[in-house]
Amino acid sequence: MYFQLEQSMAFVQNWGAPQILLILFIVLLLFGAKKLPELARGMGKALREFKSATKDIEDDIRTAFEEDEQKPAANKKPVAAKPRGQEEKKEPANDASSSA
Repeated sequence: MYFQLEQSMAFVQNWGAPQILLILFIVLLLFGAKKLPELARGMGKALREFKSATKDIEDDIRTAFEEDEQKPAANKKPVAAKPRGQEEKKEPANDASSSA
């Protein structure tokens, strides 16, 4: 995927100051001076939201991987034995057949 992005963005490397100024001038003509700050603000908010959503997804994936790594170690814990004296006592059955 990085290779495709690199190929698609290769044409930007050949841009100089005159080309960038021409594009900015065309944008200014299309939207007007009053709308440009509003558009930039909107783009900034959208970019901020996109970055936070991306970060949230990355955090979810990291925590899922960490939980998966910890689960096998948790299953291998030895079971602690009950201390002496606290073992369950078996009561004799109150059955007529056992006493006969």
